[in-house]
Amino acid sequence: MSQPKQPAAVWWRPSQFLFLILAVVFPTAAFAHTGAGVIGGFQSGFLHPITGYDHLLAMLAVGIWGAQMGGRSVWVLPVVFPLVMAVGGFFGAIGVPLPHVELLIALSVLGLGSAIALQWKAPEIIAVAAIGIFAVFHGHAHGAELPGAADPVAYGVGFVTATGLIHLAGIGFGLLLGKLMKGWVSRGAGALIALAGVYFLIGAL
Repeated sequence: MSQPKQPAAVWWRPSQFLFLILAVVFPTAAFAHTGAGVIGGFQSGFLHPITGYDHLLAMLAVGIWGAQMGGRSVWVLPVVFPLVMAVGGFFGAIGVPLPHVELLIALSVLGLGSAIALQWKAPEIIAVAAIGIFAVFHGHAHGAELPGAADPVAYGVGFVTATGLIHLAGIGFGLLLGKLMKGWVSRGAGALIALAGVYFLIGAL
């Protein structure tokens, strides 16, 4: 008489397998905003904007807004943001103070989300200026963490790499889905980002 088949091991289940992969590839993901572990490696820098929702939404919004505006703005805005952010990061790293950093970061999420929701096709110079101001404060917030980092260069490379990928995701969203329902998909996403900005703003006040 054959023995009944034993249930298969749980590791093969897709959810379990995915968790295992993430645990191996990103073992310090849980430490991204708790201050635990060493801040300064490539992995830490790469994870920081992804797990910091205020930064993630602002960078995503830059890509969506650029795609929504069209023309050169599709690539100009996502290029300006990380470049100026690096300047802000340098000021933060050397200890140059900036007032109300968290407040300006919250306002950046609110402002960029509102621009998308309203389909504001601003003159390019105004859009670049707004992006640049916001980028300085985002960069400063991260640069202030670098003096105690084990490898600030690797951290910066990881952060810029993640930022570029988030911008590309925003551009892709804006270009592929932005025209659906006469632009209301992008506008709806912008409204949600703006609401998140209100939440961050309340926390910063």
